[in-house]
Order: sequence, then structure tokens, then C-alpha cells
Amino acid sequence: MSPEKKKAVKKIQQNKNPYLTVMLPVYNEEKSIELQYKAVLNAVKKLNRTYEIIFVDDGSTDKSSELLKSVAKRDKNVKVVIFRKNFGQTAAMAAGIDFSKGEVIVFMDSDLQNEPEDIVKLLEKIDEGYDVVSGWRNKRQDKWLSRKLPSKIANFIISKVTGVHLHDLGCSLKAYRGSILRQIDLYGEMHRFIPIHVSWVGAKITEIPVGHHARQFGKSKYGIIRTFKVLLDLITVKFMGTYSTKPIYVFGGTGFISFLLSFGFGVAVILMKVFEYQNITRNPLFMIAIMFFIIGVLFIQMGILAEIMIRIYHETKKMPPYKVKETINIEK
Repeated sequence: MSPEKKKAVKKIQQNKNPYLTVMLPVYNEEKSIELQYKAVLNAVKKLNRTYEIIFVDDGSTDKSSELLKSVAKRDKNVKVVIFRKNFGQTAAMAAGIDFSKGEVIVFMDSDLQNEPEDIVKLLEKIDEGYDVVSGWRNKRQDKWLSRKLPSKIANFIISKVTGVHLHDLGCSLKAYRGSILRQIDLYGEMHRFIPIHVSWVGAKITEIPVGHHARQFGKSKYGIIRTFKVLLDLITVKFMGTYSTKPIYVFGGTGFISFLLSFGFGVAVILMKVFEYQNITRNPLFMIAIMFFIIGVLFIQMGILAEIMIRIYHETKKMPPYKVKETINIEK
């Protein structure tokens, strides 16, 4: 280790707050908790940096919370947040951010699929000056049709739409500078878009290949339907990032397109009436197509408006998107 790096490490160790926070959301992972804790502990002990490990129990219905309490009693560097019910992964990650004190926050799954030894690689990139280091499961150990293919399609679309070019936005193993991460608010199911959110505040982002293991216990909480949810969330992310200060561009543009389509259909109806003597208004398929088009436009617009309203509600009320039942080893 160079003298400069030794000085930096010493300064961090003298700081009251830890340098590193490793945050793991938990939902019904009783068989993985002890193994996951030991794996993370072995990895962070090798770093020669101060650390804390935060487990957020997202309303587990098995023995996860009891096992987490047991781990926290043995190790004061382990902090546990237990939700009153299941609020979702985004809420769990938001709680991890709220209760963390680390200069760098690393997120990872608690199902033994991520490799804790990769944390050192993430921190090396942070030391190079990056604000966000995203893991890339280039040798992902999941089913190709139900997990890998939908993920590739979603990542491709998201990269093209947002301009944040990452191979694997769905990989939980990521490192963030705490000062950057604490500037954003998380609601809904936006955890997979955190790199995009922080890019809006000027974060410098990179990615590195990381290890990935097949799930040992339990079953995945996600299915192929998740891809469709991601694409719906992408509409909101794009809107909030590009049009949040000028929504008339979206609503006015959509309305203008609707008027053009209506005009086009009107012209077609007149032409078919004049030249072919057909009464288009009695064609059920034509009416169904028009009906579904209007319904689609209305629902997308209402969805965006609802997203804006719920964000305004949370931010004005300063209410977190979760309710805490109990905390262990966390200072009040």
C-alpha cells in the first residue's frame, strides 16, 4: 500500500462514521442469512477499512428476523432494520440509505448469488474517482429464457432511452458514494433505476464484471412479468428525467398525435364512403381499435400524473416509503 493510501485509510479510520456500508435487503432468506453474513464479514475484514453491515428485513414471514437479531447480538457492526410488513425492495434500499453512515454504500442481494469478494473491486473503482460502480453479471447463473433473455432486452431498451449505457442494471451489487446517493428519493419500484437517478445529479458512472452464483435456497422473487413492469417504470423514469419541468410537451404532443390520427381516420371514412359506399362507423373492428387507442392514451397519462402526485405527497410530507417495526444496533 502506498504512503498516500495509508494516510487516506488512517484518516478514514479516525472518522467516527464508517467508510463502508454494506446493505442487504432480506425477504424470506432464513437459509441464507448465516452464510451470507459470514461471506460478507470475511470480505470486508480484508479491506482494512471501517465498515458497517445493514440488513433490512422487508417483512419476512419466515425466521429471517430472528436470525438477523441473533447475528446483530454477536456483532455490533451488524445493524438490522425490521419492517412491519413487506414494502418491496425499493423501500428496503431506501431504509438502508436512511440508516447508513458510510462514505461508500454497497448494495448486494442476501441470497448468496452475489460474490462479496467483488466488493474490493468496486471500491478500487470508487478510489479512481467514480461515484457509481455497477456490477455486470457477464456470466450470469440464471435460466436463459425466463431471466437472462428478458434482462438483456430490458437493459438494451433502458440504455437507449436513458443514455446511461450499462449492461446489467438489474444486478444488485453496486457501489455508490453516500453523498451522491443521499441526494435522491426512492419510491415505487425504482431501485433498478438508481444509476439513472444519480446520473441526473452529475454522477460519474462505470461498471465492472462481477461473479454470480446460482440460487442455493428458496426461489426467486421475480418472474418474466418483471420485464413488463420494468418497461412501465422506464416510461416514468424517462418522463421525470426529461419532461418533469415541461409536461405540456408530453401531454400536448400526445394530444396532437391523437388529433392527427383522428383526422386521418376521418379522411379514410369519407373516402371509403364516397368511393366504396361503405359505412365505416358500423365496422366493429374499427370502433374497437379507436376505443383501445383512446383508453391507452388516457391510462398512460393518468399513470404519469399519479406518479407525480405520489412523489409530491411523499416529499412534502417527508414520509419514508416504509414503516419500521424494530431496529438493532442503530443509534437513535
